[in-house]
Amino acid sequence: MRDPDILAWLERRLDPGHVRRRLAIEAAHEARCQGPGLNFFQTERWCSAHTVVRLGLGMVGLYGRATRNAARVQVRRNTVVSPRLPAAFHGFTILQLSDLHADLSAAAMARVAELLPGLRYDLCVVTGDYRGRTFGPFAPSLEGVALVRAALSGPVLGVLGNHDPIRMLPALEAMGLRMLVNETETVERGGASLHLAGIDDAHFFRLHDIAKVTAPHPDRFALLLSHTPEVYREAAAAGFDLTLSGHTHGGQLCLPGGLPVMLEAKLPRAFGAGAWRHGAMAGYTSVGCGCSLMAVRLNCPPEITLHRLERPQGP
Repeated sequence: MRDPDILAWLERRLDPGHVRRRLAIEAAHEARCQGPGLNFFQTERWCSAHTVVRLGLGMVGLYGRATRNAARVQVRRNTVVSPRLPAAFHGFTILQLSDLHADLSAAAMARVAELLPGLRYDLCVVTGDYRGRTFGPFAPSLEGVALVRAALSGPVLGVLGNHDPIRMLPALEAMGLRMLVNETETVERGGASLHLAGIDDAHFFRLHDIAKVTAPHPDRFALLLSHTPEVYREAAAAGFDLTLSGHTHGGQLCLPGGLPVMLEAKLPRAFGAGAWRHGAMAGYTSVGCGCSLMAVRLNCPPEITLHRLERPQGP
């Protein structure tokens, strides 16, 4: 699809004002990353960054292990128990994929495609970052996403991450991903329903609008898809019962015990990976199935996650 056609598609599909704001921020970011000036040490522009990481890991004898680990995607399981869950949704299972960074993580994408046919789930959600870099072409990323999408069954909902240009949207939806850009869906089962919302990236673009996607009926179980868990306070205040997110990679390069060397998010460290709670709201931060910057992982294996929703047991 030609660029003018993409823009016309976006303005039909979304609020034109949102599209213009998103495109303006993307253009300014591209200029900073690709142009001369003060951003010489921008991580993605610094051609030596990969060499520094490779040499550092090599010096301690961990580079080979780190690259192998990047492709060893695991299936993790998480149970979410809520008395607000309708009885018809007891046992409803959501498959979460996050942070594919497909062009940088070819081996991991191949492994994900192998794992998916053996899994049983009712709905798949993808919580952002389909592209490896935050600038430049995205066609190679779409090829990797298409490989994974071909192995998925049933409905797939997704949100954009801080690496994803809004121009990816038509291609992602053409693959069969229903992308939620400050939008909602109602999931029905056995005469009951749950409210599912997805927001635009809140980490870099900050164009999320939780108020717009808040459930109109407070008694309905509500689930939020957000690329970053940094919106946990807003989400809980809006009455969401569960937030699924990614973005952090769990640190990607961690010390023994999974302690991240660095966590690129403003939130409690306990919210950086796995299950957590904030008040009445449950949350889960996926460490992702791909890698950022380069395909290496230590003490933080990549994952795809099956979330099983349950009502409390009792008389």
